[in-house]
Amino acid sequence: MGSADNLLFGLTLATTLGTGLMAGLFFTFSVTVMAALSRLPVAEGVRAMQSINLVIVNPLFLTVFFGTAAGCAALSVAAVWRWHWPDSIYPLAGGLLYLAGNLAVTVLRSVPMNNRLAAVDGNDVETAWVWRHYLSRWTAWNHVRTVTGLLATMFLSLGLR
Repeated sequence: MGSADNLLFGLTLATTLGTGLMAGLFFTFSVTVMAALSRLPVAEGVRAMQSINLVIVNPLFLTVFFGTAAGCAALSVAAVWRWHWPDSIYPLAGGLLYLAGNLAVTVLRSVPMNNRLAAVDGNDVETAWVWRHYLSRWTAWNHVRTVTGLLATMFLSLGLR
């Protein structure tokens, strides 16, 4: 194995671990956090989620989330570049699944919903409607992130051979 192959293997391993971490985080939200928040009174659920949305934007999360996206982009380009190599489909599929199902869904769906939720005060009639709507839509899109993250991890793992 040459140094380029070693570098590619290391990048694939690190990116696979990143997709697994993110899939686990999204899974936890889908099956526990959102269900727990939905059981709280509206104002409490809203305040708790608003706090989560502030706390999650931290250097460690951002490094794993965007670092994994950068790794997926690089692996996708490398897979196209090395298309004639056996198993090039695996890093391409894994990379594209994460980029579309995790990065794009987060930026285009989850963050706008989080911003809308941040704008409510939790004590008016509109808040109850916003919260019910938020819970169902946000959780549905989070299921997408969970499944695509898990599939990305699987495909990238297959590319480690």
